[in-house]
Order: sequence, then structure tokens, then C-alpha cells
Amino acid sequence: MRFTIDEYSKQFKMSKEMINSKLRSKRLNYIIENGTTYIIVTRSSLDQEKREEIHQQNMQKKSQEPDSNIATKKTTVGMILSLYQRENAQLKQKIKELEHKIDSLINDKEQMLRDERDRIESVYNSKDEQLKTILELINKKFLLEQKSETVHEVSLNESETINASFDDASFVELKYYLKTLDIEPYQRKIIKRRFLDAREHDIRIIEQNGKIFLDFAKYDYSDLLKY
Repeated sequence: MRFTIDEYSKQFKMSKEMINSKLRSKRLNYIIENGTTYIIVTRSSLDQEKREEIHQQNMQKKSQEPDSNIATKKTTVGMILSLYQRENAQLKQKIKELEHKIDSLINDKEQMLRDERDRIESVYNSKDEQLKTILELINKKFLLEQKSETVHEVSLNESETINASFDDASFVELKYYLKTLDIEPYQRKIIKRRFLDAREHDIRIIEQNGKIFLDFAKYDYSDLLKY
């Protein structure tokens, strides 16, 4: 069934301003024919009482109007097709908008995964560098254990300095060793100061030409190297 704005207003007891507002917001289905706006109402959307009321009114109009006028007020197949085509176009547009949102969400998710992968790779690369340093130190320790050397023990009451000559390659210089540790500069300074304070009474610390050397093959320095 179709109604003009005036007919719809009388039939459904609604002001023309309200009807025009619903037409603009597309809450009512309508078609425009020869410059006249017709509001389309399906029978299934009406209750039984309203359908009977409209049916009786239409029968009265048919008895009063000529056949030519009745024919012009019938909803044509073309009008219905036009209505469905417009609704179909609106649905297609909504589908495109949803597809665009889905693609955007997928891209954002993939970017987050790539960033997380890069972060994990960076962490593992850093750990690999630390592992290489540790392996180098262990390898050096094994080499030191294979070499024979003479270490002169110094008594706490003795005032003489260490004059025994030794091969520098058999020992690890404290300065070089601290650089291999993954610690802050201020922590290196604290450890170095700890060795300097203990060098006069700790037989594990070997000083030669102003440099401090460590002998990992013979001594454990974990108490001095903690940070």
C-alpha cells in the first residue's frame, strides 16, 4: 500500500513535520512519482484492525473514483524494484564499510605481531652477545689451566712487592674483564675500587706495573666481583 504525505498523516495520526523528518532519516520507505512522494507501507507491518480499516477506506475510494484514477494509484512492479534496488545499494555500502574496518583491524594486529617479533629478536640477540662473552672467558680459563706458572705467595706481614715475572697472556687484566661484563660504568668503578682497597692484603690480587691481574684458574673472585 502507498500513501501521500497527507493521506499518511490522516491515516496514522502523525504531523507532516514528523513524517518529513522520518523521510529524511530514511525511517520510512517511499518513492517519488511525477513529483509526488508516496510512502510505501507493507500489510505485514500493520495490525489486523488497521488493515481492515484501511481496506474499508480503499473500498470506499474505489467506489467513488473512476477506473482511470484507480489504475494510476496502483503500485507498479517498477516502483517496487526501484525500492529494493535502493535498499540493496545501501546494504552494499554498509558491507564495504565493514570490510574496510576488518582490513584495518587485521593490519593493526599484524603490525603488533611484527613489533613483538622484533622486540623478542632484539632480546635474544643481546643474550647471544652475553653468551659469547661468557664462552670466551671460559675458554680463556681452560687455556690458563693448561699452562704451568709459578705464583709467589705473599705473607700478610711481608712488605716486599711482587717481583716475579710472568706471562701476561696467562692472566686476565681486571680492566679488560670488567669491560666484558654487561654492567653500568658506575658499577665497574665500584668493583675496581674494591680490588684497589684489597690489593695489599689479598693474595689473590696480582699487581704489575700499576695494573691488576686476575688468575681465574687458581682463585675465585666472586666476592669482589659482585654488583
